[in-house]
Amino acid sequence: MGEMITIKSTAADGFAFGAYHAAPTGTRKGGVIVVQEIFGIDEHVRRDVDRWASLGFEAVAPALYDRREPSFLAGHDGPGMAAGISHARATPLDQALADVAACRDFLAPRGKVFIVGYCYGGSLAWLAAGKLEGLSGASSYYGSMVQANADLKPKCPTIIHLGRLDAGIPADEVKAAVRAANPDVSVCIYDDAGHGFNNEDPARHAAASADLARQRTLELFGG
Repeated sequence: MGEMITIKSTAADGFAFGAYHAAPTGTRKGGVIVVQEIFGIDEHVRRDVDRWASLGFEAVAPALYDRREPSFLAGHDGPGMAAGISHARATPLDQALADVAACRDFLAPRGKVFIVGYCYGGSLAWLAAGKLEGLSGASSYYGSMVQANADLKPKCPTIIHLGRLDAGIPADEVKAAVRAANPDVSVCIYDDAGHGFNNEDPARHAAASADLARQRTLELFGG
């Protein structure tokens, strides 16, 4: 089980944000930045951080909305979606990436640093791969901003995961756009999966696809 810690952003404001951190089990394989969905550092994000730790990675998930609403949490319902989307849209991308960079700097003294992100975090993982130095691998899950930023050139090995049943993200179009600009980037489409398929909410979870996506991510991360 992990715990909340505080990390100082590399942004100009030097803001100290909360982050859920878990130490690795057994031999340390590296560090993983786990970037949240729109709902905050909820039980699903914490479980994912703990899972990465159980696989041998020191993992940390930054609370990216702390400047707007400390310790924000939202349910997977209409009001929760509206609140999460509002915070995501009002959070400057450069600011979010600066917080991600601070997590990179926190983990880097102990070895390689990787990034994995889901939904909002999937977009940030893709953007971080193209804009931040010092990452050794990136795994982006169903990020809505990937297609619009498909021309970005990742600075590290990167994989993208998409659900074919995702009503909001046209998987085949995203794959075509990314591969046109980045033929070396692996874009995986999961036929039985919709948006949020790694999240263990019963309404969203696609267990077999989540397991396969995690295995592919582990292979990219050298785990």
